[in-house]
Amino acid sequence: MKKILAVLTVLLLVGSLLFAGGSKEKPAEVKKFTLRVGHTLTDDSHYGVGLAKLAELVKQKSNGTIEVQAFGNSKLGNERDLIEGVSLGTVEMCLSSTGPLPNFSKAFMVFDLPFIVQDRNKFYPILDGETGQKMLEALGSKGIKGVVFFENGFRHITNSKRPINVPDDLKGLKIRLMENPVHLETFRVLGANPSPMAFGELFTALQQKVMDGQENPLLIIKTSKFYEVQKYLALTGHFYSPAVLMINEKLFKSMSPDQQKAFQSAAAEARDFERNFIIENEKKLVDELKSLGMEVTTPDKAVFQKAAAPVYTKFEGDIGKELIQKVRG
Repeated sequence: MKKILAVLTVLLLVGSLLFAGGSKEKPAEVKKFTLRVGHTLTDDSHYGVGLAKLAELVKQKSNGTIEVQAFGNSKLGNERDLIEGVSLGTVEMCLSSTGPLPNFSKAFMVFDLPFIVQDRNKFYPILDGETGQKMLEALGSKGIKGVVFFENGFRHITNSKRPINVPDDLKGLKIRLMENPVHLETFRVLGANPSPMAFGELFTALQQKVMDGQENPLLIIKTSKFYEVQKYLALTGHFYSPAVLMINEKLFKSMSPDQQKAFQSAAAEARDFERNFIIENEKKLVDELKSLGMEVTTPDKAVFQKAAAPVYTKFEGDIGKELIQKVRG
């Protein structure tokens, strides 16, 4: 009997020790994320370079728990497809110009008003401050978290027909534009024949003369090799185009607080890096495009600005006079 009691006592002690040991909480494993980010440009474009920097920074800041993989050249879809994909959760992230965003939030139409931005350095505090933050937050109703504003740049006109110096030179030209109501109306008012088309189809359309021209920032004109199919470049700077880094909101909320903080911090640093990359390259791009055979004109922007004034009247009701004034600074 004593032996049995001794054995039972030992078993109870062992059991209690095992229970005590098992009751210690193990540290929770940090969930790892692999995020695909789609965009429409080449890997060596400002988007590609900026997203490569984002991938580097977010891996470092998250201690390797977040990996960003960039897919350019419209591999995951055109800009509107990508934004819809992020909204639905079928694509984790995208970097898109603001061109298609009025289809998701009308507030973004303000960026597309012609000549509303003249000096990017004065505009950055507006983008990165309260006004820009409210616009990013407006995407939340679509299941999208707007993270930060990258940059696409000032847009200029190219065509294969003739030099552009005044608005009348645009008359009759079939110009490819994004699917954006403000952009389309601006070029109608200026006398062109604007036509929306996905970016991935643009080079072939220019090559086959389906389109006479297009408008994009200098870096895109260079990296997309539009100089091979467009003779004339007009430095109009008619639109300033930010670009929005977006992530599916539900996915972002599933990250730990530390991961969210690391992601936001990396995105802000990558944004600044990408903007500086554009500014540095713009200094030499005009000369490069000239050397590649393009004929470059520098029109009087004030003439174009005056001709495009009716666009403000048409869209003021949708955008709001107060927001227009804030963006104008």
